[in-house]
Amino acid sequence: MKMEWRTVWGFIRRNLLTTLTILGVLVGIGLGLGLREIPAEGDSWSQRDVTYINYVGDLFLRTLKALILPLIVSSLIAAVGSLDLSLSKKIGGRAVLYYLATTVLAVILGIVLVVTIRPGEDRDGGDVESDVSQQRNVTTVDTLLDLVRNMFPPNLVQACTQQYQTVLKPPAANPSEDDIYKWTISGAYADGMNILGLVVASIVFGVALGATKRENALVLQFFQQLSHIVMKVTGWVIWLSPVGVTFLIAAKILEIEDLGDVFGKLGLYFAVVAGGILFHGFVVLSLLYFLFTRNNPLRFIANMGQALATAFGTSSSSASLPVTMQCLEEKNHIDPRVSRFVLPIGATINMDGTALYEAVAAIFIAQLRGLSLSFGNVLAISITATAASIGAAGIPQAGLVTLVMVLDTVGLPAEDVSLIIAVDWLLDRFRTLVNVLGDSFGAAIVYHYSKAELQRGKDDAIGTGNTQFSGSDPELAFHADSMMANGCDERNLDKNSRL
Repeated sequence: MKMEWRTVWGFIRRNLLTTLTILGVLVGIGLGLGLREIPAEGDSWSQRDVTYINYVGDLFLRTLKALILPLIVSSLIAAVGSLDLSLSKKIGGRAVLYYLATTVLAVILGIVLVVTIRPGEDRDGGDVESDVSQQRNVTTVDTLLDLVRNMFPPNLVQACTQQYQTVLKPPAANPSEDDIYKWTISGAYADGMNILGLVVASIVFGVALGATKRENALVLQFFQQLSHIVMKVTGWVIWLSPVGVTFLIAAKILEIEDLGDVFGKLGLYFAVVAGGILFHGFVVLSLLYFLFTRNNPLRFIANMGQALATAFGTSSSSASLPVTMQCLEEKNHIDPRVSRFVLPIGATINMDGTALYEAVAAIFIAQLRGLSLSFGNVLAISITATAASIGAAGIPQAGLVTLVMVLDTVGLPAEDVSLIIAVDWLLDRFRTLVNVLGDSFGAAIVYHYSKAELQRGKDDAIGTGNTQFSGSDPELAFHADSMMANGCDERNLDKNSRL
């Protein structure tokens, strides 16, 4: 009996933070539903009261977002710079191939579900109110061009806070012009970190640093140490996640005026999207992981519990990035050279949940409007949803913006986005959870197929007799391998070299 108690206590200590965060999600749901009962019949919580309840969660989210910039830049440059150029190409190629394949699978699954179940066919589109104020004038071509433009920011400092958007305005000579393709084209910088541009710039700097690592060993060590510092701060911040997640979810539930009415109108749509997203994440991706690595996906998912709970609470794959890295490296023992290279790319371009959601949402709205879709229309939706998901920033409800370009492919007006906005706040959390899970599975699969090459590169750099640092501490191994590859004396490497 004593032995069993020690086993249980040991499990609790190892998984304390994960358990507390999952408990925080449940408490947040219960708190939100309980607080909804306090106002008198017909009344609701005021916006100011909801803001007060959300305050603690907002502080937590701000703290996580503050770590995104230093984490992406330092981890990508350090990871790519410490790899051989040919190995960087192989790891990057495998990651992009995996991301593209799983995104296409997600879109196909979503289309099959929505065409088979047809959640919008037996409902009148007038049952769901449309809000024209949600409209943003945009075309598919302009959105794709903006995606490429943002990969090459003219000012890296500006990219930390803003990203470029094409703005279309009616021509002054004919303000009533209906054809949006004849409108005047201009551009503006909107608030929001240009993560895609920063990822591309960091990879380029990392490749250049890797090509000159002998001459620039100190620069590489600087970014490695900066990466260690950011991960240490992350370790402190994530202990706030149980409380932060609780208040984020409670406040979001209080914002909805009538939960029963919303789910009555959009219940089947919600079930199709949420069911499809969860099936893709926990069945399709798990099977892929098992087939490629022959490892137990359930144990892997359990080890990622903290990251998944944080993703559900924050609704942001970018904000969850520090926690995801920590879970992968410390619990699933993925080499930091792979996780810190692959995860920032995945958080930017791998949006399986978003791709599935956008395909389902576009066809659902077409069904609501009574629009019959040909095979060509469905194919166009699938291609556009794949491209749109890549362009969706890793921030809350970014999928709503890119959904506009998917609607444009089948001739639906942009304001129809508001038909489904009532349940998007909750679907966004499921999307983010599966996006993060997909990134994590991708890093594990890429690491499995790159393991031998990583070991070979390490042996070439430090000699087969100096691999004593590659034990159970992946962060120290990453730090040690890189420093010794740059000509540092191994006697100076110890546990105290980490911050």
